[in-house]
Amino acid sequence: MSSQKIALVTGANKGIGFETSRQLAERGVKVYMGARDSKRGIQAMKTLQSKGLDVTFLLLDMTKREHFVEVKEFIERQDGRLDILVNNAAIQIEDPTWSQNTTTTISPDVLRETFEVNFFGLVELTNMLLPLIKKSESGRIINLTSILGSLTLHDDPSSPIYSTKTFAYNASKAALNMYTIHLAYTLKDTPIRVNSAHPGWVKTDMGTDAAPMSVEDGAKTTLDLALANGNAPHGRYIHLGKELPW
Repeated sequence: MSSQKIALVTGANKGIGFETSRQLAERGVKVYMGARDSKRGIQAMKTLQSKGLDVTFLLLDMTKREHFVEVKEFIERQDGRLDILVNNAAIQIEDPTWSQNTTTTISPDVLRETFEVNFFGLVELTNMLLPLIKKSESGRIINLTSILGSLTLHDDPSSPIYSTKTFAYNASKAALNMYTIHLAYTLKDTPIRVNSAHPGWVKTDMGTDAAPMSVEDGAKTTLDLALANGNAPHGRYIHLGKELPW
């Protein structure tokens, strides 16, 4: 078995997913870059390959089960295992300014579409890839969540997110946090470590230019969890090495 670590990053054609792919590959990891847009995904791959990095684009739409099957079978044929899964792909489609309380105005269609990408597809893909991750000597699953998924902070009038009530997105991330806890419990007696990572408020299409953090810094929490050895965190909700309240 090759000692080179194998990773899959979803939503890897731009933003935090692209930066995570870059930083993992720079550390010697073979990275599969999943993205739903072939043109952008291939361009992202070529950009990193031009720097001598070991990356490969895989078509991966988080709403299409057939893509999950194709990705799983491809990685199984090529490598036989998966060491790192970064569940990064996500959408926020209810309010581009993040300023509206959508709790009573959210449409069923937007709610379903958000959960399809941010939760249902993610859970299905992860469970499908789990047999490959179990073949790793030290599997790592990182679920890119958000501080907006914290029930504790949403209920605290003194917290910085108290007034940010984009219901579909926040609820999908809270559900993802619950999945992290449950999956971590399921895998507690294995070498696999599962965590929720809050990247921070980052300058991306979703975070907007108003965000204070660069994508380089936004990838740091994920990188730390993906490459952690020894007594690595498990079943935790983490931002830059510190735990957040669920």
